[in-house]
Amino acid sequence: MRLLLKLAVRSRKHLSLLLATLLTLIALTIASQMEMFALGVMSNSGVDFFSLFSSKKQESLVSPSTVSLEDVQERWSAIDKNGTGEISREDAMDYLANKRETNPLRWIFNKAKAKFSVSSNFKALIWMLACVAVFKAVWLFASRYMTQLLAIRVSRDLRQYYFEHIQSLPMSFYQQYNIGTLSSRVVGDAAQISLSINSCLTNYLQSPFTIISSLCACFYISWKLSMVIFFGVPLIVMPIVFFARRVKRVSRQLQRNQERFASVLIDFLAGIQTVKIFSMELFSLRKYKEQNDRMAVLESKTAKYGLLTRPVLHAVTTLCLATVVLLGLQTLGMPVSELLVFCGLLHLAYEPVKKFAEENANIQRGVVAAERMFEVLDIKPHIEDKDGAIELSNFKESIEFDHVWFRYHGDWILKDLSFTVRKGETVAIVGPTGAGKSTIVQLLPRLYDVEKGEIRIDGQPITEYTQRSLRDGIAFVAQKPFLFCDTVAGNIAFGRDFPREEIENAAKRAHADEFIQNLPERYDSMLAEAGQNLSGGQQQRLAIARALVKNAPILILDEATSALDALSENRIKKAITELHGEVTQIVIAHRLATIEHADRIIYLEHGVKLAEGTREELLESCEPFRLMWEAMFRVKETEPVG
Repeated sequence: MRLLLKLAVRSRKHLSLLLATLLTLIALTIASQMEMFALGVMSNSGVDFFSLFSSKKQESLVSPSTVSLEDVQERWSAIDKNGTGEISREDAMDYLANKRETNPLRWIFNKAKAKFSVSSNFKALIWMLACVAVFKAVWLFASRYMTQLLAIRVSRDLRQYYFEHIQSLPMSFYQQYNIGTLSSRVVGDAAQISLSINSCLTNYLQSPFTIISSLCACFYISWKLSMVIFFGVPLIVMPIVFFARRVKRVSRQLQRNQERFASVLIDFLAGIQTVKIFSMELFSLRKYKEQNDRMAVLESKTAKYGLLTRPVLHAVTTLCLATVVLLGLQTLGMPVSELLVFCGLLHLAYEPVKKFAEENANIQRGVVAAERMFEVLDIKPHIEDKDGAIELSNFKESIEFDHVWFRYHGDWILKDLSFTVRKGETVAIVGPTGAGKSTIVQLLPRLYDVEKGEIRIDGQPITEYTQRSLRDGIAFVAQKPFLFCDTVAGNIAFGRDFPREEIENAAKRAHADEFIQNLPERYDSMLAEAGQNLSGGQQQRLAIARALVKNAPILILDEATSALDALSENRIKKAITELHGEVTQIVIAHRLATIEHADRIIYLEHGVKLAEGTREELLESCEPFRLMWEAMFRVKETEPVG
C-alpha cells in the first residue's frame, strides 16, 4: 500500500490533486450524514407528548416512559404563553425549539421543525429533501471524478516514466526480460495500479473519516446503544485480514501467469510462418491452453476470495443493526425518528467497512502490480554518462581497441583484443559463428561496456564522451533491419527532420529507389508492421538508406547484405565502395565477396584475433581464412547460372 501512496504523491501536481480529492470525499461523507439527519427530521414531523411534558428529572438521552399530572400543569403555562387555555402545534414546536435538551439530536429536530414548519409545510419537506439530494449528487460526482482523474494522471505518468526508464537500460536488461513481460507490466500493471489507487483513496482516506465521524455522532446520540459496535468490530476485522492475505498471494501468482500467457501469444504471432510451415498449430494451441486454463483457475480463486468477504460482513453488520433496533425500541425506548438517524449513521460507518474488503482485494492486486513495476524501475542503468562527459563533435583520427576483454553470463566472448581503425579506412571483421564479431560493434556505441581494456576514439576513452554524441557519430546497419509502421520516407528519416531530397538521395545510393518507385505512393507509402509488405532484401536496402542519410563519420555494417540477392549485393557493394575514404567503415560479413574492397581484414576465432592484414596477406598467413575464402569460391563456381 505504501508503494501506491508513493506513486500518488511523487509529483506536486499529484499532491494538489490528492488534496482536492480528499476534500471532495470528506464533503461526500458530510452530505451522506446530512441525508440521514434529513430523513430523521422528516420522520419526526409530529410533536411528542412525553417530550413536551416530561419533567427535568426525566430528561435524558431517551424519551420518558411516564408523565404525571404535575408535570403537565408545570409545563402548561410555559408552553401557553398567551394564556388562551389552548396549545397549538406551533406553540409546542416553539417551546421544544427553545427547550434546553440533553439529547442533541432531539434539539436539532426541534430547531428544524420550528424553523421550517415541516409539520404543516409539505413544500418545506420537499425542498429540504431536494436540497440534500442535490448537494449529495454534486459531491458524489465531484469525488468520483477527482478520484478517477488522480488515478488516470498517476497511471499516465507511471507509463511515461516506465518507458523513459527502460530506454536508459543496457542491452543485458532486454536479454533478461522478454517482450511479453515488459509489455504486460507497462499496460496491464499500470492499469491495475490506476484502479487500485481509486480503492486506496476510498479505503484509507474517505473510510476513516466516515467511520470516525459517524461513530462519534452515534456515541453522542446514545453511548449505550453504541456499545453494540464493539461487539461487531472483531467479527468484521477477522475476515478482512484473512481474505486479504489470500487475495495478495493469488494475485501475485495470477500476474506472473499473465506474463507467461502474453509471451506465448506474442511468440505465436511473431512466429506464425514457422508454426504453419511445420504444422505445429496443435503444439501452439496446447501451450496456449495450458496457460489459459491456469489463468482461469487463479482468476476463480481471486473471485472467490474477493466476493466471499462481503456476504460475511453483510451478515455481521445486519446482525448488529438488528440488535441496535431491538435495544433502541424495547430497552431504551428511543423514538423512531432518532433510531432511524442512529441506524443510518451506523450504516454509514459499517458500509465502508463492508466495502473495505472488496476494495482491499483490489488494493492488494495493485500492490503486487506496483511491486512488479518497481522491480524494473529500481534497476539502475550501469552505463551512464560521467560527470563532465564531453561531446564527440567530429571524428578526426582513429578508433582503438586496446586489450579489450568482454564476457557474457560468465563466458569470455572477447579475449585481449587489440586493433586500430584509422579515419577513412574500411576494416572487415570475419570469422566463424560465435567468434565475437557482432560483440565488437556493440561495444563501440556502448550498448555494453568492456570488462577489461579500453576503447578509444581520437585518443579519448569512449566513456569520456556522452552516449548520445557517441551514437550520433555512428550509423549502424544490423543483420535484421527494424522497420516500423510508418511511411517509407519516415522509416529512412527515423525521427529526424531530413529534407526529402536527402532521403531520396540516400535511397538511390542504397539502390532502394528502384523498388520504392513501384510502390503505390512511392516515398509516402505506408509500411505494414515490421515491414511485412516488403521482401527481406528490400527491408535491408531501406535500413542501409537510413544509415546513409544520417551522414555519420563512422559506418558499421553487421551482415548488412545477408538478405540480398547477388544483383542487389553487388549494387550495395558498389555503394559501399563509393564511400571508401569518405566514411570510416567497420564491416562484419560471412559472405567474403562484400569485403574485397576492405583495407584490412581481422580474423577472429573464439574471441581471439588470429590474424590481421590485407586479403592477400591473410590468404598467405592465415589458413582458416584461406579455407573460408576457397570454400566461398567453390560454392560460387558450383552455383547454377540463370
